[in-house]
Amino acid sequence: MILTVTLNTALDLTYRVRSLRPHASHRVSEVVERPGGKGVNVARVLAALGHETTVTGFAGGGTGRAIRERLADVPGVTDALVPVAGATRRTIAVMDELSGDTTQLNEPGPQIEPTEWGAFLDRYEELLPSVSVVALCGSLPPGVPVGAYANLVRAARAADVPVLLDTSGEPLRRGVAARPDLIKPNADELAELTGSHEPLRATQDARRRGAHTVVASLGADGLLAVTPEGRWRATPPARIHGNPTGAGDSAVAGLLSGLLEKLPWPDRLARAVALSAATVAAPAAGEFDRRTFEELLGRISPRLIA
Repeated sequence: MILTVTLNTALDLTYRVRSLRPHASHRVSEVVERPGGKGVNVARVLAALGHETTVTGFAGGGTGRAIRERLADVPGVTDALVPVAGATRRTIAVMDELSGDTTQLNEPGPQIEPTEWGAFLDRYEELLPSVSVVALCGSLPPGVPVGAYANLVRAARAADVPVLLDTSGEPLRRGVAARPDLIKPNADELAELTGSHEPLRATQDARRRGAHTVVASLGADGLLAVTPEGRWRATPPARIHGNPTGAGDSAVAGLLSGLLEKLPWPDRLARAVALSAATVAAPAAGEFDRRTFEELLGRISPRLIA
């Protein structure tokens, strides 16, 4: 079983409009709601790929209840969220049908009290012995210690459970120092961590800082992986327009499923890139278009780089 941790869960709302214009009133043609937050998105994609997944983190208020109700309808996903007094946030994606672009609005998360953080740590320790891999995903809500992910990485390593970290800023910097098995920053997060805007140099520097393997997400340019077995680039065959919300999370799901299935790195990266692109092509945040995924998968050939 896979455990995904989402400390800042969200209810993802996707609005479709004909054309998004500043200072104008818009008629929304479609509204889609999904349980979200990075680790929740990862879990949903993993379940669609046939992997049993447990989600933990925080859920509170009306949005928290809505998330839990919708998770109950997702086959293969087990809800182990910890209740909190504050209301879980919402994220709003507005899709412009004419341009194909998406505008994202992210609310702040709820204030997490010390007793609620302690309850989560107890839940995490209870779950660790029964899982094969852990994914720590997303931002930290107010009240959670900035070194939280570093402590969770150390706990997973002490339990001999492989751990993937996907976050940003100071939580990423501290988390990397705890030596996670894999990190998956995007280009901006990688540059902030290392001070370098050259992807290969920055990825290698991130490994030297403690990460066993680094897979950098470069948007439309695909993935760059620096591993103990070698370095690879994997790119989609064409640019995909649509809603990018959850695309990086689908890449994480591809990497985790490849790890569990013991696929070689080129196959893991091809799957991750195909899933990411198929998520952009899907109409709702955090979903992936299976037909696009299957079509792309056979057309992606990661190349080994010197």
